[in-house]
Amino acid sequence: MKVWRHLADSLRADGAAALIGVRAAKGSVPRDPGAQMVMRPDGAFHGTIGGGQLEMRMLSLARAMLREGRGAARLIDQALGPDLGQCCGGRVTILIETFDKRDLAEAEAWAAREADGVFSLSCRLVEGRVVREVAPGAEDPQGWQETYGENRTPLLLFGAGHVGRALVLALAPLPFAVRWFDSRSDAFPGHSPQNATTLLLTEPEAVIASAPPDSFVLVMTHDHPLDMAITAAALRRDFPYLGLIGSASKRARFERRFREAGLPADRIAALLCPIGLTGIRDKDPAVIAASVAAQLLQQREGATFLQALSPPVPASDKSAHDRSHQ
Repeated sequence: MKVWRHLADSLRADGAAALIGVRAAKGSVPRDPGAQMVMRPDGAFHGTIGGGQLEMRMLSLARAMLREGRGAARLIDQALGPDLGQCCGGRVTILIETFDKRDLAEAEAWAAREADGVFSLSCRLVEGRVVREVAPGAEDPQGWQETYGENRTPLLLFGAGHVGRALVLALAPLPFAVRWFDSRSDAFPGHSPQNATTLLLTEPEAVIASAPPDSFVLVMTHDHPLDMAITAAALRRDFPYLGLIGSASKRARFERRFREAGLPADRIAALLCPIGLTGIRDKDPAVIAASVAAQLLQQREGATFLQALSPPVPASDKSAHDRSHQ
């Protein structure tokens, strides 16, 4: 969620807004630290800190604080079980802040950074208000870090047929940045979700060669030879996810051709075909899309975990790193 964009929108439209966030958590809790929601003066909100009684109570407190006007932030220590009757047995610390038009310039500045990608802020309480800075100053034992912006996984989707269209809609609210390719200029719908960019496919091998190494690749065009060419090019890269729509028999035919072309056996084995979660047999495009979206999320969590374990590759070494996997 773009927190600062929603805050800035509310300040421009309504003159006030509240920010509710999970500052700390222990035990079983519905959302982890960093989860936030923005509330307008009329009670409308964006985001969630976990729903249920906890969220209802915090929204009520935030609305009361907004009625009192811009004031000091509040930290609320909340036990979920005994205090709220929620099955979660954990405990959370919630931070609620109120803003008015005096904060619009700052909200717009953070919204601009948020639009450019992920960034972190150093935060501390000064006279009851949260002060945020991009560059951390002297270490403050009472301070904390906040991270904003959307960390979207790049996804190359080849094919704008029925399943491709359904998948783009399924991915609209999910953390993916979709580059959607088709060789037919009239194949795309009139409108696409904000996280999807439609592109006419003219040189598939060049698209694959220039893709970031952390890209996910899904191949589902209208043409089997085109599917094969794209998949073969992608197999020469070490993408964390490569999926090809089709049956087990299609996979067997493609595998034979890939072996004849001298592609590495381990890369061929890593190809996902058929795609989607096992056990879901319905071939309706919307069902396939839901199944594939769930599989992509599983793969994304695994890739994020492995990336956290690996040391970062210096920018100067990335091109050599990519070439070594081609």
